[in-house]
Amino acid sequence: MHNKKKMQGQLKIEKFLQDYKALKPSRYSYADIKKVTNNFKDMIGQGGYGVVYKGKLSNDVLVAVKILNNAKENGDEFINEVGTMGKIHHVNVVRLVGYCADGVKRALVYEFMQNKSLDKFISFDGKKKSLGWEKLKEIALGIAKGIQYLHQGCDQQILHFDIKPHNVLLDSNFLPKISDFGLAKLCSKEQSAISMTIARGTIGYIAPEVFSRNFGNVSYRSDIYSFGMLLLDMVGGRKNAPQDEDKSDAYFPEWIYKSLDRGEELEIQNEHEADENSKKIINKLSIVGLWCIQWHPSNRPSMKVVLQMLEGDGNALTLPPYPFASADPTTNMGTVGRVTFTSSLEIISESE
Repeated sequence: MHNKKKMQGQLKIEKFLQDYKALKPSRYSYADIKKVTNNFKDMIGQGGYGVVYKGKLSNDVLVAVKILNNAKENGDEFINEVGTMGKIHHVNVVRLVGYCADGVKRALVYEFMQNKSLDKFISFDGKKKSLGWEKLKEIALGIAKGIQYLHQGCDQQILHFDIKPHNVLLDSNFLPKISDFGLAKLCSKEQSAISMTIARGTIGYIAPEVFSRNFGNVSYRSDIYSFGMLLLDMVGGRKNAPQDEDKSDAYFPEWIYKSLDRGEELEIQNEHEADENSKKIINKLSIVGLWCIQWHPSNRPSMKVVLQMLEGDGNALTLPPYPFASADPTTNMGTVGRVTFTSSLEIISESE
């Protein structure tokens, strides 16, 4: 049974790649991959998907080679990532250079990002590397432009479903590029809602409607929620939870909202830049982030509006309605962002 499933996965990939070979990324053999990575000498990252190695092509171009863990792989995520990324050409989306599907051995070859992922620079671990608020504002703008391109710039709308700091890579100039399209879905631009069989994404960044249709339809606005959480992460330099003892029971985005609502200046942990411009950027990123994480999708701005808000001077920005209220007052949906879930959530179970 296991071998049959494995064979079906391989056949599915072979058929897909036959249809795909007219497109740009190159196909590599596993022997090529070993050569490119110098026999897997330099590991630069790993996760549930597999392991990433630094490599070099024959023309001295550096690449990152993701060797996929195929223990649970039926071919769908591989097809999804290669198929989606082959259609994408944007300065704020990481470029797929090539792929390998050699029997059960699968790999994805990307352009190499010198400064790795954004989470290395914004998650507070006592050794935070500060990029400065002007640079963080530029990075936020670049990510927003990348998402706007995915939503409106391609022939089909591409919904990422896993926008988070770990999936934003930074090149040698700290230009941000969105990566990891394994969970992405393609749909027409006219489609106002899409169906999903299971919730997808990373806890802490997943929009409420991805878990429960009580909060509205799943759409491009689900990515906007994730982007809002990413912005608040950038402001706080922490992973969705305050580290200060006096705020230990607070949900960090809620603490930001209440602070701004009271007219208080945000005291951001480990913040050394106290000039007025930095404070202005912190307030702007916070307010835009809070608009993006409204519980109900219809209350979130489109990415076009988000870009206008980020590019403006910030003085005209107003706080959104309180973002953490539930549609059902008996259900505490505030816990969705806090990594726990209520038993009353209606899990989406529609056919694809």
